[in-house]
This record gives sequence, C-alpha cells and structure tokens, in this order.
Amino acid sequence: MAWYRTWFGTPYYKLLYGHRDEDDAEAWVSTILRRCEAGPGTTVLDLACGRGRHARWFAKAGCNVTGIDLSAESIAEARHEVPSARFAVHDIRVPFASSAFDLVVCLFTSLGYFEDEDDDRKALAAAFAAARPGGRFVLDFMNSVRVLKELVPMECVQAGGVRFTIARTSEDGMVVKRILAEDDSGRHHFEERVSALAPERLVQLVREAGFDVLDSTDGPEPAPFDPIRSQRLVIWAQRPTA
Repeated sequence: MAWYRTWFGTPYYKLLYGHRDEDDAEAWVSTILRRCEAGPGTTVLDLACGRGRHARWFAKAGCNVTGIDLSAESIAEARHEVPSARFAVHDIRVPFASSAFDLVVCLFTSLGYFEDEDDDRKALAAAFAAARPGGRFVLDFMNSVRVLKELVPMECVQAGGVRFTIARTSEDGMVVKRILAEDDSGRHHFEERVSALAPERLVQLVREAGFDVLDSTDGPEPAPFDPIRSQRLVIWAQRPTA
C-alpha cells in the first residue's frame, strides 16, 4: 500500500509534526488572501487539507471552505475542529468539481507523493477543473534545490513520549524519509517519499495544466523565489478567463 494512505492518519504523524502551529497556518492564509484579493464569501478548495489546519483560518476569514483529503482519519478530525467548513474524503488526482471555486490551494508539499509524474499531472488537472475561469491557484512546495543540498541524513526527535529516529536519503529523484517511532507499544516503521521536482519543472507542470503562472515566491512571506535561499517554492497562478 502507498505510504501516504496510512501514515497521515496515524497519531505518530500528528506528534511528529505538531510544531506546525496555528500561527504558522494563520500567516500562510493571511498572505494568500491578501495577494489574491480574497475575503468573506470567497469559495476555497483546500487540496490535501489534512486535519484542517489551514481550512480553519480560511473559515475564520469568512470564506466558504471545502477541504478534501485521502485520509479518512484526518477528515474526521477536520470536521470536528472546523465545523463551519465542508470536508470530504477524496483523492486529489480525481476531479472533484467543475469551475466551482474562486481559489484552489495545495499547501505544504502535498504534491509529488507519487512514483509516476503523470499522477502529479492528474492532480494539477483536477485543480484546474475545480477553479472557475479567472480563479486563483496557489501551490506551495518544498524548494527541492535547497532541500537536496541541506539534507540531514539522521535526526532524533522526542515528542509525546515517543522517540522518533528519522533517516533521510535521496533516491531516484525522490526525497525519502524513513521514520522509526518507538514507545511503550513497540517499534513502528513509516516512510515518506516526495518527488524532488525542480522548481522550473513544477512551474512547467502548472502551465501544462492550463494555468497562467503569475509569480513564484518564498513563503509565507512572499519574497521573490531564490533557488539557493528560499525555504519554499510558492507558485501563484490563475485559470484563464477564456
């Protein structure tokens, strides 16, 4: 079974990435709304929404938010945490809506999980289909240039009574994390595999999906993208009106 079908729904995932706090999510959403000139009443589709961390702040801003994710466990928690939003268990590679949303977002490297680049194309095509003509698309991805250059081979983290040992490698164009979680219940093995898509390739894929690319920046503060210095690659795009 693909790693992303099991890992995100586990309590270990939430423990390991618990540092991704509400302030961080609020900053991202504030930047997106400001740059896209969006506000109350904006229809937003949050692709691979996880537990609703960003959906919460879109909803607080008065947006009409729909979040989709493959993890039933994550969606269940999102529904509980953000009752004003709509959530559905759904694969982002499968079209969800047709010309329905003012703003479509895919945040925190939620693309590139697939061995076949054609799956990334399907996800971007589904994002294009969901956006209304003139609608905006925001894709937030790791800066693969910097990630590969600064890859930390081994790291140990303690969280919530669990010891995590994380081994990182680059294999066949993928950034691979092998995660060992040790607690009173035993040793548990997990894995993350994300395609190290070069910035120029990701921009090309967004264009091939049909979007006009408006800008590429770092994030959450939108400084111009620099492949050496930027932590993130944020692609700001728009579905053409005709």
